[in-house]
Amino acid sequence: MQPRVAIAHERLTDVAGSEHVVEQLARTWPGSTVHVPFAREEGIPPGITGRVHTSPVQRLYDALGQRGHAPLMPLVPWALQHASLDSSLIDALVVSHHAFALAAVGAVDVPSVAYVHSPARWAWDPQFRRGEADNRVKSAALTALSTWARRNERRWAPEVTSVVANSTAVKARIENWWDREAQVVHPPVDTSYFTPDPAVPKGDYFVAVGRLVPYKKVPLAVEAAVRAGVRLIVVGDGRDMAAARAVAGPGVEFTGRAPGEQMRDLMRGARALLMPGEEDFGIVPVEAMACGTPVIALGRGGAVDTVRPGDTGVHVHGETDAEIVAGFAEAMRDFDDARFRTDRLQEWAADFSPANFRRRMADVVAQVL
Repeated sequence: MQPRVAIAHERLTDVAGSEHVVEQLARTWPGSTVHVPFAREEGIPPGITGRVHTSPVQRLYDALGQRGHAPLMPLVPWALQHASLDSSLIDALVVSHHAFALAAVGAVDVPSVAYVHSPARWAWDPQFRRGEADNRVKSAALTALSTWARRNERRWAPEVTSVVANSTAVKARIENWWDREAQVVHPPVDTSYFTPDPAVPKGDYFVAVGRLVPYKKVPLAVEAAVRAGVRLIVVGDGRDMAAARAVAGPGVEFTGRAPGEQMRDLMRGARALLMPGEEDFGIVPVEAMACGTPVIALGRGGAVDTVRPGDTGVHVHGETDAEIVAGFAEAMRDFDDARFRTDRLQEWAADFSPANFRRRMADVVAQVL
């Protein structure tokens, strides 16, 4: 008989990588409930509609017009303590954690598993935080929120029965910042949607896909492509768009946000996907490999797990922006398309399938029980 499981998450306001994780966790235990401080309809993955329970903070979120969530984040620990979690109705709690959700373990007296996308990197790493605030007011607010996030994680990390990291890089952060051991379970990637298509021929371009935000370093990829004299298509939008356009040349094309099928076909046709930023895990590179496209990635963070040099892509090494640009330019200039086989890339990506994720997480919960 399946265990009775409740799932806690920080918010359901937009559907991104962590929300897909929550959806797959809910599919692992079909009778589970999902508890969040606040949610909006557009942020709930279709697979968990009708299973979401919110907290009293939902009324405040509604009063704000469901527009901004940042001012409510300090309330998340309190909200999860006052969510509709009942120890008598569950055997285990699974927490999807970014910065504040860990507090949910204090609401129940049952074994718990924390699936950690990362400890709050912006809270623990001052250098990362500097890239996330572009004026003094935002910087002061983020510093205050960082103090609150670190306090929250220090308080509740010792109470979790078992900690799971989404990559070996995140596992190292957990051990360093929380003083806890963690096992690694990579997040799910939709390998049934991201597939090769013989009808989409390989083009003469590289591609960068995702939000244009500071930590993803997309302007460095643009600068490197210009230096290498190669064609680059940038798919996505964000506050780093102006910086990326400022260093672009005639060989760089910006599509903005693209529908899923268009984005998938651009990845299918690319010589390689570029990932110049350090990701906690990085789902997009695995999506590209599932499409039969290799990856040129900064050799840190999640790329250490997902990109196998010479087999599924290339690692670029560098500490400064200038070194990273030079490394990516060299990697694109010298890129050997013949080294990478579509079937091998697809085979490697298949290990990150949702079915494998669900099986591994079911095993973790079985262990704590």
